[in-house]
Amino acid sequence: MSATTYAGVEVRLNDEGFFEDPTVWTPEMAVEMARADGITELTDQHWTVLDFMRKEFFEKGTGPTVRVLGKASGVSVKDLYQLFPKGPAKMAARLAGIPKPKGCI
Repeated sequence: MSATTYAGVEVRLNDEGFFEDPTVWTPEMAVEMARADGITELTDQHWTVLDFMRKEFFEKGTGPTVRVLGKASGVSVKDLYQLFPKGPAKMAARLAGIPKPKGCI
């Protein structure tokens, strides 16, 4: 476990870089994290996915898989890979401040 600072707030991360406590996440943190990952701007489609990821996590206790994300978020799987090129479910979960979804490697 490690700690880092996003948007002026210190957060604890697990060994893979995911938030230990998803309740400390803020949209400003996502913007900063996205820039560090090479995403210069979070578009409306990005926010649709990030909001969906957080909603699913807080309702079901885990983030959705890419398949579920593509079917239920309103953003196609093809678009997901363009928005989150390092792996849509894993990258989106990290930017949304939630744990890595089950089934992600």
